[in-house]
Amino acid sequence: MTHDRSSRKRARQWRYRRGAALLMAGGLLLGAAGCGGGQSHSVGTASRKVTIGLVTKTETNPYFVTLRKAAAAAAKQNHAKLIALAGRFDGDNEGQVAAMESLISRGVQGILITPSNGTGLLSTIAEARRRGIVVIALDSTTEPPSATDATYATDNVKAGRLQGAYLRAALAGHPPKVIMLDGTDDSTVSQQRHEGFLKGFGITNGSPAIRGQANTNGERNPAQTATENLLERTSDINTVYTINEPVAGGASAAITARGLTQKVTIGSIDGGCDGVRDVRSGKYAATVMQFPVTMATRGVDSVVEYARSGKKPHRFTDTGTVLITDKPVGGLASQNTDWGLKHCWG
Repeated sequence: MTHDRSSRKRARQWRYRRGAALLMAGGLLLGAAGCGGGQSHSVGTASRKVTIGLVTKTETNPYFVTLRKAAAAAAKQNHAKLIALAGRFDGDNEGQVAAMESLISRGVQGILITPSNGTGLLSTIAEARRRGIVVIALDSTTEPPSATDATYATDNVKAGRLQGAYLRAALAGHPPKVIMLDGTDDSTVSQQRHEGFLKGFGITNGSPAIRGQANTNGERNPAQTATENLLERTSDINTVYTINEPVAGGASAAITARGLTQKVTIGSIDGGCDGVRDVRSGKYAATVMQFPVTMATRGVDSVVEYARSGKKPHRFTDTGTVLITDKPVGGLASQNTDWGLKHCWG
């Protein structure tokens, strides 16, 4: 009897957490089949409807909007259905855990996850894989990367390094005076891009060249406010590192308002069409393009192949980075904004 009560208690807890996941993550069902219930996660035949879960960091960031749309298109192409959930904000590890638990309970065959925190989802990922669900990281890796079956992502250290190398070359020998606009403290992508920038720029944390640093949650408005606050302390800067293009937009607005546009060079990472247009118009000097459509498409295709044949994907696949600028520097390969507008996303 005690064992039965304990089992019932665990069942109630699981049902509660599943309900919380749906409330917290704000589910969105996409794909060929529209709304529907769970499917068996076991490997099936070619005729079985494949159900795929996608968990992004947020619902509103243009990058993740593009990734979600691409995953939905790939699911439709494969006659599968996509259940798309998201955290409430960049760094919402608890929301991502709840979303994954909801997908597990709904019997998906595969989960595509853009982890906010490299270690925060490990136990939930392990539970999904134990139940026969293939788990693929998109956009960024877990720590260790082997926690998931495979990863399709930007090499974020390389992306940061490209931005850093460009911005250092753009100084043309002038002493660097830098502010750094990161994402969040516990974001793996934020840490990797920050580290890459330092390597590419040729400085270390604590260097006197760094005149200020702030976290922005990867969003435009917090970035503009953070830049304004940093400029109150010192406007003697010539370089701004930004984790992504929404942050670069906020930084550019603050820099322009202070009349520093001609003195400060801003770099970024994303490669969205709006970002490429911002580079063309001079809001910032360069961006590093990444390819979320490739990530999402490869992820969906891999889950479908696993569900229908039992073949699992494996290893890390770098989906590419390209420096976009109309002001190229020697020794660093780049493409101009004409090329960028032909290959951008969003």
